[in-house]
This record gives sequence, C-alpha cells and structure tokens, in this order.
Amino acid sequence: MAHESFEDTDVAHLLNKHFISIKVDREERPDIDHIYMNICTLMTGQGGWPLTIIMTPDKHPFYAATYIPKNPRFGHTGLTTLLPQIADLWINKKQELLQTAHNSIQALKQQNTYTKGPDLTTETLDNTYQHLLNTFDSQHGGFSPAPKFPTPHSLLFLLRYGHVTNTPYANKMADITLEHMRLGGIYDHIGYGFHRYSTDHSWFLPHFEKMLYDQALLAYTYTEAYQATQKTLFRTTAEDILDYVKTTMTDPNGGFYSAEDADSEGIEGKFYTWSYQELKELLTDKEFRIIEKIYNIKKQGNLASETSREQTNTNILHQTHTIDEYTQIFKKNEESLTNTLSTIRKKLYTSREKRIHPQKDTKILTDWNGLMIAAFAKAAQQFNNLDYRSIAEKTVEFIENTMRQPDTGLYHSYRDGVPKHQGYADDYAFTIWGLLELYTATFKPRYLEKALDLNSYLLNHFWDTENHGLFFTHNNSEELIIRDKQIYDGAYPSANSVHLYNLIQLARITGDSMLEEKAAHLSKAFSQELTHMPGGYTFMMNSLIYALHETTEVVIVGDSNAKDTNLLIDTVQSKYRPTTIIILKDPYVQDKTLDTIAPYSAQYSLINNKATAYVCQNQQCKQPTNDIKTLHKMLQN
Repeated sequence: MAHESFEDTDVAHLLNKHFISIKVDREERPDIDHIYMNICTLMTGQGGWPLTIIMTPDKHPFYAATYIPKNPRFGHTGLTTLLPQIADLWINKKQELLQTAHNSIQALKQQNTYTKGPDLTTETLDNTYQHLLNTFDSQHGGFSPAPKFPTPHSLLFLLRYGHVTNTPYANKMADITLEHMRLGGIYDHIGYGFHRYSTDHSWFLPHFEKMLYDQALLAYTYTEAYQATQKTLFRTTAEDILDYVKTTMTDPNGGFYSAEDADSEGIEGKFYTWSYQELKELLTDKEFRIIEKIYNIKKQGNLASETSREQTNTNILHQTHTIDEYTQIFKKNEESLTNTLSTIRKKLYTSREKRIHPQKDTKILTDWNGLMIAAFAKAAQQFNNLDYRSIAEKTVEFIENTMRQPDTGLYHSYRDGVPKHQGYADDYAFTIWGLLELYTATFKPRYLEKALDLNSYLLNHFWDTENHGLFFTHNNSEELIIRDKQIYDGAYPSANSVHLYNLIQLARITGDSMLEEKAAHLSKAFSQELTHMPGGYTFMMNSLIYALHETTEVVIVGDSNAKDTNLLIDTVQSKYRPTTIIILKDPYVQDKTLDTIAPYSAQYSLINNKATAYVCQNQQCKQPTNDIKTLHKMLQN
C-alpha cells in the first residue's frame, strides 16, 4: 500500500481532502497496533498487516480492513472508490457511523474483560501438550499448515514438559521441528540467522525478512535443545544465530537493531538467492558438486521446481538431509565435509556481501533487546563463552545508561541517539528475564538487584490491583480507547507470560513469598482463557511448569574463582535441569548484596573450609555437601 497508494497523487488528493492521515510504526507503538488490530478482527473476522482503520476524531473506529488496492480489483473495493463513499457517509449518515463506532468500542471492552478463574493444575499442561500433538506435522515439524512460523516458545514448552513428565515424544516433536527448520530455506545457510516465516509447509520458501526477536528466541531455544539432547547441530545453530546478530545487528553502543528487510533492489529474496551459473563460477568443480547436492541446486532453479511460482534460475539454499547422511553419500568423514562446507560458505558470503543489501531497521527496542540479553546469557553459561557474556553485559549497560530514567522508568525505542516512547510491560518483563539469565551466567548479584528494581517499578505502574495481571501500558501513559492486557503468545510471548516466569524465579531466589503470591494471582487472572485455548499461551505454560512441578534450588557457597566451587557449579549445570535454580554465595567478596536480596543465604557457610552445596526442594533442604558424587545423586533424586 505504501508504494501503490500512499505515494500516489490521486490517492493522496482524496486522503488530504477528506481525512487526517496517521501512519503508525507498529513496533514503536505496539499499544496502538494491538488495540486496533483487535478491532479489525472483531469487525472483519480476521486481522493482518497492513492494517487500515478509519475512525472518528475521538479515536472510535467504524471501518477496518487490511490490504486495500488502489483501484477495484477482483471484487475488492479500491481506495479510490472507498474514500469518497466514506466521506459521503460521514456527511449524510454520520449517526449510523457513530453507532457503528460505539458498538465496536463496546465489543472491544467486552473482549478485554478477563474473569478470574480457579488455580490451574497439571491438567492444563497436559492439554497444552495434547493440543500441540494434535496439530503436529510429523513429517516436517511445526504445528500448522502453510504459512509456518517458528514459535520457539512452543518448542521450549515441549522440551521442558517432556523432561518433567518423562514424555519422550514431546522432546521428539521439538527435535524434529528444530532440525527441519535448520535444514530448510527459512534458515540463512550463508549469513546465518532465521527468516521470519515459511510460506510453505516444509520450511523451504521463506518470507525473507529477519526479525531480532526471532533470532533471540530461537538462539535461546536451540541452546536449551542442545542442553537436552547434546546434538551438535543445535549448538552450532545457536552459535551461528548469535554470530549473525553480533556481526550484523549490533549497534556500537551495545544495543541490537530490530530487523532486516526481505527485499533488495525491489525484489524479495534477491540478496539471498543464487543462480546455477553464478554458483558454478564462484566455486571449484569439486566444491560445486558438493553444494549442488547438499543445497539442492538446480539448473532451472529450485524455486520454480518446488513451488508453483513461475520463477526460473533462482535457487534457495536448503538441505533435505543432515550432515551425517551426507557423509554417507559423499563417502567423507564429518570433519572433512564440514571443513569443505565452511570454505564454500566463506566464498559465497564474501561474494554476497558485494550485493546491494536489504535495508536494515536500526531502531533499538528495549523489549527485543531484553530477549537478546537472555539468549546471549544462556549461551554464555551453557557454552562457557566469555564473549557472549560480555555482549550481554554491554547491552544491559546500554539499557541502564540510555533507555532508563530513575523517575520515569524505561523508554521503549531508540534511534540516532534519541530514546523515546514510554516503556510498555514487554520492555520490563523481557529485560528482567534477560537479567535473570545473566545472573546465572555471571553470578553477579547486581543483576538480581536490577531485576528486582525493575520488577518493583513494573508492579507499581502496570499491575491491575482489582483483577490482577499486567496492563500493557503505564498507569500515566497516553490515554487510548481502552487500557488493555495482553496474554497471547504469538510471534513472541506476552509480558504476562514472561513475567509469571520472572516472578516465580525471583520468589525462589529471594525466598519472598509475596512474589510467589503475585505469580499465583497473575495465573488465576487469566486461568479461564488458558484452560479454553492452552495452545495459544505456550510461554505461559513454560512458567506454569515451574509453578506446578517440583523445582530445585541449589545454593553454592565458595570462592567464585576456586576450582572446587566451579566443579560444584559444573555438576549442577552439566545436565539438562530446566526447573533448577542455582545461586552462588561467595563469602570472600566485600559486596553483601546477595545477603540483602536473599536473606536466608546469610546462614549458609563453608563446611570444612571447602566449597559447599545446599540443595533444597519444595522448601525442604537436604544435608549440605562438599562431595561431587553426593551432589550428583541429590540432583538425580
């Protein structure tokens, strides 16, 4: 619509004659986008972007649509016809339009009313698993027909649910999906990172846009999948995603950019696709034979052969087998084949860098940066990577110094040296999650202190004191037609889902029962919706796994630089334990912040002057131990 209509002088004339036009960046103002997208769904039965709303001067909408062509086409009204019609109705039938607007607002208010329900049980988790099982594509992975979105929080749920309930097929569903996404065209095999979604059911043909939140959530999920399975493919995928973000999407000051466009030179995917002849000229005959087979390169182009699109000579790199299977085909060992592919990739990357790049959205969003902190911190801990840790710490510093004012909380967005827009609930919840992951990667109590500080601000200014849960907007933000709450876990999770996870973690770390009580109120605020459609709230279900299944808290007392301390830490972190929280108390540091944050830890001390582990489950603690084998047995039990 931007090119077809909004840059067109005829359409501009009609708009300027009868309307005041407002263009909203949905990433900078998600509060506006969410409200009017709900209006569109209520009015038309479906939503999507571009979103077109026509409203009264009081912001009350009476017409909603998604894409509208400039001129009438295939039975669809065009803007050049629609705009004069609505102008005429506004003059001659204004009361009818005002009544439509009034009805839309009432329907929206009704939709945004949540009735508190009973406590949720493990049956809700079982129903969530059953929903995912019923919609699972066992051949290609994923949980829908085309188009297919990654939905990493659903995969996290399956990994954790499979672990705590001993349901192997849950893990297999996550495994199949993660592997097929990594092999498919939705993954950028040359520059790394994932495209936004697949337009087909087999992850072959992507919409080529790259979003920061996808990189964050997928890197986090592949890291956790590696923890659970020890599959090298999952580790390298996580590392490659983070490498893409580090080299391509990182601002020199420490924040991360939002997105890269799908198109360049006016053609979607042109930057990412290859002709047969181009690849043949860039590579040796031996290299070309390998890549032709591994990445399914065809002379006429694989896009024409694998879809109904009449595009020729265009190849999307994608795999249909794993490296293990290709080693059999080429009669090579895995190391040799991997090294050859690495050489090929570097050649193609160097060549591709000379092309005209897709436009980069250099806007920095606090919430998506919070997700990225969580991903880098988790990978830092799991892969013992100090570079990842320093990147996460630098981003926290950027948010603290640039995106926050003590009296007004967080800003939402930043570009060209200017922070703007009062922060939303997502900004706080996602940043707190990042800080909690960073504490586990560094064991620096100041990150817990920052998390608790942001949590206090979030609850003071976003909490619904009457019906519980978090509003999306600040209590003194611009007044929109409603103050809504968001719980749906779509392309990325809602603030309520993530903050339920935060509250439970903070409660277990601090021993503060009031935080656990807040978490219980939050889950009950939405329990009816969660019960009716559990598959739409899979990150919320991740949080409920913590609440409803046994968790383990391990306090390790010891010198953070000593070998015996780190052996105890490694024992805890070496296995996949998604419901285990670990805290380090270093008695040799001057900073006593941890004693303030978690007062119970003050009584924990070294035994026999050696690093000591205290293991607690369900508020009951076992005998402390210095012995690795004893600790391992405690954790297994």
